[in-house]
Amino acid sequence: MSTTLAADLGVRRLLTAAGQAPSVLNTQPWRFEVVHREFVELLADPDRRLRVSDPRGRSLHVSCGAALFNLRLAVSTSGRRPVVWLLPDPEEEPELLAAVRAGDRRPATAEQRELYELLPVRRTNRLPFTGDRVPAAVWDELRTAASREGATLVRLDRRGVAETLDYAAIAEEELAHDHDYQAELRAWTMPGARFDGMPDHVQGPRPLRDPAPVRDFGRHAYAARFEERPQLAVLTTPGDRPLDWLRAGQALQRVLLLATLRGLSASFLNQPLDLRDMRARRDPHHRRGHPQMIIRLGYGAPVGRSPRRPATELERHA
Repeated sequence: MSTTLAADLGVRRLLTAAGQAPSVLNTQPWRFEVVHREFVELLADPDRRLRVSDPRGRSLHVSCGAALFNLRLAVSTSGRRPVVWLLPDPEEEPELLAAVRAGDRRPATAEQRELYELLPVRRTNRLPFTGDRVPAAVWDELRTAASREGATLVRLDRRGVAETLDYAAIAEEELAHDHDYQAELRAWTMPGARFDGMPDHVQGPRPLRDPAPVRDFGRHAYAARFEERPQLAVLTTPGDRPLDWLRAGQALQRVLLLATLRGLSASFLNQPLDLRDMRARRDPHHRRGHPQMIIRLGYGAPVGRSPRRPATELERHA
């Protein structure tokens, strides 16, 4: 197995796949190191951590968990079983989040091949969605996808949606007066061509009315009417520690890829979670776990993709 990773799987292919993952403000807070041509190590990139809005590193871990799922998927579609160690040495190497090795030969499943093909297709869609409801059978599939990664996807009913939208609006208002938060937000929402961050074309329009089902980045070129009945779900984990956050990220990416396969669009409404982390407030613990992501799902028009760092810039050389 000493040369399999480099020769058979292709390091560039693995890192390109991992780099397609969603991340908070498209910070892409990950690095990778190939060790003895046998392991790929996933490391947090401290220079890309949002120190104001993510003081615990929760969002960073969720983002890196999504990249880890893509890495696993790339190994699987190469005909190998991915062997994964989460947080191998948290005391001595806290930035080392996971190590992945290509195990024994195992043909990829049809589902794995389908999800892998969707890595460059998946988008975060901040446009208005249609009023069409997501079928119950698809919700069941998404819940199962989350559970396979150790998380729970909680579909909100009408009352839960209304309450969550109110929480998001209240959090948005408080964060609008936090100068440090706004400065950090502006640093990652610059216009123009970049390899990271959120250029204007991915930010979406300003909602015509409140409470809004999308986040306000303050650079909207136009206003639009959003769906009257947003469909929201909350991704939760049993605990609220780094290991849980990594699992949440893997669950999130599995859910998002399956949603893409079923023709769904998705965006996020995480202002209440940012505010919770920033203010060290008590976690609004749900009976099904700790909230890690608030996801809006529905049917939207095609959108452009966020910029991505080249795979050659993702690998750290010892």
